[in-house]
Amino acid sequence: MTATSPQTLTKTPDLQERLRAFDIFHEVDDDALAWLVKQSSYVCYPKGTHIFRSGEPADHMQVLLTGSYVIQRESNGRRKELGMWKAPYVTGVLPFSRMHETGADGICLEDTKVLELHRGCFVEMVNVSYDLTQALVAVMTNRVRDFQQMRLMDEKLMALGKMSAGLAHELNNPASAIVRSSQELHKHLVQTPDRFKSVVTMRVSLEDIDRVNEVLFDRIASTEHDTEEELGLMEREERLDELLDWLEDHGVDEADRIVDTFVDWNFRTEHFEQLAAVIPEAAIQPLFWWIETNLTTESLVNEIQASSSRIAELVQSIKSYSHMDQEPSLEMVNVHEGLKSTFIMLYHAFKKKNVRIKKELGKDIPRVKALAGELNQVWTNLLSNALDALPADGSGELTLRTFQERDCVCVEFEDNGPGIPEAIQSRIFEPFFTTKGVGEGTGMGLDIVRRVIDHHNGYVNVDSEPGRTVFRVCFPIQ
Repeated sequence: MTATSPQTLTKTPDLQERLRAFDIFHEVDDDALAWLVKQSSYVCYPKGTHIFRSGEPADHMQVLLTGSYVIQRESNGRRKELGMWKAPYVTGVLPFSRMHETGADGICLEDTKVLELHRGCFVEMVNVSYDLTQALVAVMTNRVRDFQQMRLMDEKLMALGKMSAGLAHELNNPASAIVRSSQELHKHLVQTPDRFKSVVTMRVSLEDIDRVNEVLFDRIASTEHDTEEELGLMEREERLDELLDWLEDHGVDEADRIVDTFVDWNFRTEHFEQLAAVIPEAAIQPLFWWIETNLTTESLVNEIQASSSRIAELVQSIKSYSHMDQEPSLEMVNVHEGLKSTFIMLYHAFKKKNVRIKKELGKDIPRVKALAGELNQVWTNLLSNALDALPADGSGELTLRTFQERDCVCVEFEDNGPGIPEAIQSRIFEPFFTTKGVGEGTGMGLDIVRRVIDHHNGYVNVDSEPGRTVFRVCFPIQ
């Protein structure tokens, strides 16, 4: 006996009563159950063998009388267990089911005894017993519902996985910057007492100190407010040489250790001259070292502040995206806010694929009455689909448009990917339909989009050809 050949058993008189123990057969009369036993094969699948295999024709309904099996599916070269089922249970193809082949492997965990009814008997079953047919159709309905819930959960988990990976990456950069800057700040502050001691021994009047502060804070303000043009590489090298020569000419020791800071804060030689004009020559070195200390401290604090603000922005985007601090209810929603938070969640994925993003956002777009969290699911799935369709060679481009069309607010997602073949365009919103490989997609993303949009009395359509695919989503303003 091979793993694909079950052992045929002799039917026993108690089979009909064993079927009667199934909840689904409680309303089925004895004659119908007797017919089911008569028309079925009675077989045993030994432990470790396949009760069904992925890709094989689904030709039989299987009624498990004893035993159990686990369903496994291959995903990215790894075996993934989807669950375990045990007797009493009905599996396989069912009346009116459109299943033609199995999509996973069923492996017996113990010796499993099964009644198998060929699908060719289903037409006769309808004539023999309406109650039996109805009971099995109910099994199929429940199975589709459970399977859909499982796939929906997979879809949400996959989307969550993509966003969490991107979010972890985005959070890592500012968090690392805070750690690095705080460590540098600690090292830097250790040097401050000696430099402060040299400054307080200078003989400088209060008026001259004010003039020094004017120059210092003018440079800080001009840099922070971006009023100075950013230097190119050659310009920076020239500025560096000019300032280094000035510092060395005026007797500043180890000028090469501090000159970069002055270049970063857009100092020029005329600023140095302004400072030198109001202090004694002997005070030049301690003053410039003291100024460099203040500028470096300012830089490190600015980096920590910017990184902290970035983390706060990401956290706020998470709250905005998920609306986790609000009860789900219809509210007047600004679609631009949801699109912004969704883009932030997926920013890493677009950056990783080097996708160019163009935004053509309309002005004075009216708010729409909607569940903000559900709209964000729509944006996530459409953006993820566009991202998956675009190449990773830097030629990918995504255009986002928003505009008002009569009494609707419309959002368009256009990509320059290969397009959707015309033969399948009418099927892309069907549940479980996917063109992705096993484990790469559940086929529920666009079904979620369609159901959310229907729930909001809107509509979605797609226009696709090679090099241009446009998904348009429209919601009524009222």
